[in-house]
Amino acid sequence: MNAFDRNINFDALFKFSQISRSTQQHLRNVYSSLAICMLMAAAGAYVHVVLRLFQGGLLSLLGSLALMAWLGMTPHSPDTEKKRLAILSGFAFLTGVGLGPTMDFVISINPSIILTAFLATSVIFVCFTLSAMYAQRRSYLFLGGTLMSGLSLLFLLSLFNMFYGSALLFKAHLYIGLALMCAFVLFDTQLIIEKAEMGDKDYIWHCVDLFLDFVTIFRKLMVILAMNEKDKKKERK
Repeated sequence: MNAFDRNINFDALFKFSQISRSTQQHLRNVYSSLAICMLMAAAGAYVHVVLRLFQGGLLSLLGSLALMAWLGMTPHSPDTEKKRLAILSGFAFLTGVGLGPTMDFVISINPSIILTAFLATSVIFVCFTLSAMYAQRRSYLFLGGTLMSGLSLLFLLSLFNMFYGSALLFKAHLYIGLALMCAFVLFDTQLIIEKAEMGDKDYIWHCVDLFLDFVTIFRKLMVILAMNEKDKKKERK
């Protein structure tokens, strides 16, 4: 028998036997909403970087936080679904506007970094998402306490560095934060699955967690790549 003459069932790669059908449908809704968020965030970034109609800053941050709070306080029901999707879209749009200042910094160094960071973020997100889905259920939920402790440590580190101003600590904050957010994709994905299995089908709110994971990874990758490119330019001079 020819070792290379084998039929590969690619459909089997996307069958998750440990996840119920209702939860799989819930995940489709979550990732459909996530795709909408990506488009709205891209529109927001375009408004800041290209059109210059609305600049990212304190106002966009406060606006996105207000919309997220409004979304959290709006109950999940068929009657409020369209309203909550509209709020989610507004939140994603203002989050994209908030990415504008970081993009301006990156563009001043090398505009191609934005595309590179986005593609790298997409690959990282897909790989960690599939890892969470294929892994044994609840196998990554133990990371919750460790990840929250890590975020607390990063917050304290950033406060300390505001007064100390160390470039080394800033880079450490970036890389450690990137590693934590990758782990959060694992944790949040399995947490969403468990919530759905327990009857929580609020796919719009579940989408927010994954969207924030993606945006944070993207932002950190942009800054890391931009700083590396800046260091290379200094070495050439």
